[in-house]
Amino acid sequence: MEAATLALPIVIGLVGVALLFDFLNGLHDAANSIATVVSTRVLSPRTAVAMAAFFNFIAFLFFGLHVAQTIGTGIVGAGVVDANVIFGALMGAIVWNLFTWWLGIPSSSSHALIGGLVGAGVAKAGLDAIVASGLIKTASAIVVSPVVGFLLASTLMVVVSWLFVRTTPFMVDKIFRNLQIVSASLYSLGHGGNDAQKTMGIIAVLLYSQGMLGPTFHVPFWVVITCQAAMGLGTLFGGWRIVKTMGSKLTELKPVHGACAETGGAITLFAATWMGVPVSTTHTITGAIIGVGATRRTSAVRWGLAQSIVIAWVITLPATAVVGALFYELSLLLW
Repeated sequence: MEAATLALPIVIGLVGVALLFDFLNGLHDAANSIATVVSTRVLSPRTAVAMAAFFNFIAFLFFGLHVAQTIGTGIVGAGVVDANVIFGALMGAIVWNLFTWWLGIPSSSSHALIGGLVGAGVAKAGLDAIVASGLIKTASAIVVSPVVGFLLASTLMVVVSWLFVRTTPFMVDKIFRNLQIVSASLYSLGHGGNDAQKTMGIIAVLLYSQGMLGPTFHVPFWVVITCQAAMGLGTLFGGWRIVKTMGSKLTELKPVHGACAETGGAITLFAATWMGVPVSTTHTITGAIIGVGATRRTSAVRWGLAQSIVIAWVITLPATAVVGALFYELSLLLW
């Protein structure tokens, strides 16, 4: 009990850092939910972020906590995790998020957190700290989620084009301006369901490591609500640098393209969240946007920019692992 009491200020501070990461996650990844609906001028930026923040917050009502369980115990062994490892993981992710946000690069907050956790865990206990099955599943999602988003969005675009082949462009635009509000809401719901759970898992495993959850790992309800609120608040502030990249630089979007991209991405996120796979909402929507652009013509996609984004994806895990390990070593000097 005395050790837990002594650790309490550090635990409170780390929970605060975790919620800061969650806020930055919402800020950084707001573009995932609203870029297409803003770029097509279906909603104003303020209305779009308010809508996205609302659906981010209520996501816990629709999904279980499978992703939080994976993050909490399925990437690095729960017995390895302590306050120092959590600090390294969070700081690795925060530094990377701020760096890529400043450059306007739509990188993955999810994989930044996972990379930081792996780096800090390995710095403490070596490679034995890693839960291979969980890390492989997560790393595979780097490839699988954008591919699935691409395939679903492009398939939806082909089907819609066939169904509305005799409909005037004006009427198509009118119909999908309304439908895009629904699709953006669904994507925001999927974003809140998958991404906020990652911070829930981090906070829960921290509490578990300090003996504050009892003998069984679980995610307390107050952690769920607090994480959803922090992400929703971050989304409310919007990540406008990345919105511009996602909404207009990759390819030209109209409401029909935005609706198909968001719907394909939302289906991918829903499935991954129910299976407990922590995927990147950024990767998913990027793949979906490229998918709808490619159905028009190959040259409609700015492949040079897409290549730069993919390079950022590839280096996220190793870069954040290094930063996470460095902050873990720094924390040993602090407490």
